[in-house]
Parts: sequence; C-alpha cells; structure tokens
Amino acid sequence: MKKWKVGLLARVAIAILLGILSGLFFPAWALRVFMTFNGLFSNFLDFIVPLIIVGLIAPGIAELGKGAGKMLGTTMALAYGSTVLTGFFAFFSCKLLYPLILGNAETAMALAPPSGDTLSAAVQLTPYFTLDFPPLFGVMPALVFAFVLGLGLTVANNGDVLMQVLVGFRDIVNKTISGVIVPLLPLFVFGIFMKMAAEGHVAKVMGVFVKIVLLIFILTVILLVFQFTVAGLVARKNPFTMLRTMLTAYVTALGTQSSAATIPVTLRQAVKLGIDPRIAGSVIPLCATVHLSGSMLKITACALAVMVMMNIQAEPAVFVGFIFLLAITMVAAPGVPGGAIMAAIGVLQSVLGFNPEAIGLMISLYIAMDSFGTACNVTGDGAIAVIVNKIYAKD
Repeated sequence: MKKWKVGLLARVAIAILLGILSGLFFPAWALRVFMTFNGLFSNFLDFIVPLIIVGLIAPGIAELGKGAGKMLGTTMALAYGSTVLTGFFAFFSCKLLYPLILGNAETAMALAPPSGDTLSAAVQLTPYFTLDFPPLFGVMPALVFAFVLGLGLTVANNGDVLMQVLVGFRDIVNKTISGVIVPLLPLFVFGIFMKMAAEGHVAKVMGVFVKIVLLIFILTVILLVFQFTVAGLVARKNPFTMLRTMLTAYVTALGTQSSAATIPVTLRQAVKLGIDPRIAGSVIPLCATVHLSGSMLKITACALAVMVMMNIQAEPAVFVGFIFLLAITMVAAPGVPGGAIMAAIGVLQSVLGFNPEAIGLMISLYIAMDSFGTACNVTGDGAIAVIVNKIYAKD
C-alpha cells in the first residue's frame, strides 16, 4: 500500500491547532516540558545557523561563478534586481497597509508582556532546565566568511579539493535541515502557540495571521502582473497571455513547494512562450536558484508583521540593508519546503535582531504561505527568461 505522507504545511497547521488547545487546558508542569524543548531547540538553531550559512552560501556562490557566461551574468543581474525590487515593494506596501488592516494599538499589544493576574502564571512557564552551547562564530562573521570563500573559489586555480569538502559539508547541512530541523519545526511551533494560548495572546495573533496571509497573496498576484507586464513591453508580447501559459508551472509549484522540482514543467511552459530552448535550458534552472522574488516578498512582509506584533520599530534604513543582504543569502536556500526561511534566519537575527519567539512566528507565517511563494518564484522565472531571450536570441 502507498504510504500516506502529511506535508509540512499540514503538520504546522496541526501543531498550531493542538498548541492552542493545549495552552488552554494543560497543567503548568506539562507546559514547562514543552518550554524546555523550545529552549533547547532555540539554542540549537542559534548554534547551527552560522554553519548553515557557510555550508550553503560558500559552495553556492562558487558554483554560480564557474563558467558563467555573459548571458548567465545578465540572467543573474535581472534575477537579483527583481528580487531586491520585490523586497522594497513588499516593505513599502506593508508599511502603508498594515496600520489600516491590523491597527497599530491592538496589534502592538498582541504579544505584550502579561500583567496583573496573568503574571504569576506566565512566570511559571519557564523551562525545567537549559543547556548553553553557543555557536562557534557569529552570524555576520559567517556571512562574510562564506562570501569570501565562495568568491575566492571562483578564481582559485587549485580549489577542487576545497570545493569537494564544501559540497560534502553542504550535504551534511542539507540533511540536518531536512532530517532534524524541519521535522522538529512543528513541535517548536506547537510550543510557541501553546505558550501564547496560556498567556491569553492567541486570539489576537491568529486574527493578525489571517489578515497577513490574505494581503501577501494579493501582493504576489500584483507582483506577477507587474513582472509579465515588463517582460511583455520588452518582448512586445501580451503579458496576460504569457501569464496564462505559465499557470501550469504555478499550479505544479503549489503541489511540489519546490522551485527545483518544478523545473521540468517551468522549462516546458517557457518554451511554449516562444523562448529559444537553448536559452530556456540555461535560464530556467539558474533562476530556480537565484530568482526568489516570491520568497523575498513573503519574508519581508512577514518580518514587518512580526515587528508590528512585537512592538518593534521598523526603520526603513535598516530594511534597506536587510533586503540587499537577504537577496544574496536566499540564493543558498535548499530545495526543501521552507528552505528559504531557514537560510534567512541568520539575516533576521543579525540585522533585525529577532529573538527565538520572533523566529518561531516568522517560520509559522512563512510556511503557511510556502506554496504561494514558490509558485510566484517559478512563474516569475518565465518573465526573466522572456527578457533574456529578447536580448540574446537570434532573429
């Protein structure tokens, strides 16, 4: 018989529901058991994030640099530019709309510290014990080291041995993400929502979640229309006809939740747009790695939402650096559901100062929309391919 598998989104949804119910009915000793797990898992995330950064970004940059011709360089520039512009689009749109749909005062109190009668109960929600295992090095040193190492390997004459070591290390990191972190994420999310329910915050938080998910879905639709309108102007084609052609790739990505797994379908639909098969064969696989506009939109919008919920000031100057750095970091996102948010944790911590609770909320929000972001990524790849084809295809 075929084994029935529950996807990550379904597991997270179940974890949220069970966490809410458990927070309302569990005794204090049971709540503290899960708080102990969350404390240990948070420390493990702090430890592993710098290793994830080095293990994914360094070989990713090295592989992209090898043999990159003029056309691939143009593709990377267009993909990176599209991702960065999407980040600014998401930031300014949400900065404008969140006060209208969320409400500053009420939302800012969603995760406020408990007071009065609830304070004594909240104090009891502490772990039974903690283990302190600090990371080997910080997030920013890891980012700088990964960039230097990856760029150095693109020009090194005898870097094959080191490249093999990095590729092997990347395999270890990917297996840690897919075999340890991702399977334990639902339990981590369970603990977060259980604690919020016990402290009386969950009703406000869930109301905010629903509004954010709807807004981000609308923003992804606007983004795709804009991308194909630009591509249509460049190639002198009907943008809505091209969008309809790419819908097959969009629907496929909704199911796979992976840009890499959707490459065959995206490639087939790109050829149907009239793109030279040789150009499509180079551009589409590369864009599956470097063009992450949908993921950028989700992470930026979710980060701003979490900052609103936790009453943290969102300075535009800080988000400028965050967006540029995040666009580079997500190139290393592994091909697993939720991979982009795992690659982004380091930037969220180092630039925006997110604590483990904020990271947990980010993961919950992101995974709730994982399919839509991936679908936006692969559909937008078709727009990039159309522009590159117009530049380099022979008449």
